[in-house]
Amino acid sequence: MKLASLLTTDQVVLDMRSEEHLPAVEELLDHLIGIGSIPAEMRNGLLDALKKREEMVSTGIGYGVAIPHTFSEEIDKVVTVFGRSARGIDFESLDQGPVHFVVLFVVPKRDYHLHLQTLAAIAKMFTNVEIRQQLAAASSREEILDILAGKASGNAA
Repeated sequence: MKLASLLTTDQVVLDMRSEEHLPAVEELLDHLIGIGSIPAEMRNGLLDALKKREEMVSTGIGYGVAIPHTFSEEIDKVVTVFGRSARGIDFESLDQGPVHFVVLFVVPKRDYHLHLQTLAAIAKMFTNVEIRQQLAAASSREEILDILAGKASGNAA
């Protein structure tokens, strides 16, 4: 599953405001609700599930990347949002570094295998320093989508 295929320009947040991991998760979830990707009545349940996941172990995987995620029986397709923070977010990452890129996704509970495929694809893409540099320098949502689709660097994500 390619990350670029899960996103539209509406699902890209260029300048996240949050500076800590739980507010960042809440900010991105609220963005998905604001654009109509997730119904507002699902907010509390998803937020609780995402927070519980973060309490188990940080989803900050290193390289300035975090991948908060959870499951839901109430959706029928993967819902994703990409957020970027120039300042960096304290995600209590495995490498203790600030997070500049957050990919939050919610997977239908029946499609557990998609969760593993999506995590693997995102993690693999973000190990590429060139992609991270391009994403940091991108000036528009469209440019970010092009980078994630491999149009800017030749690397599909």
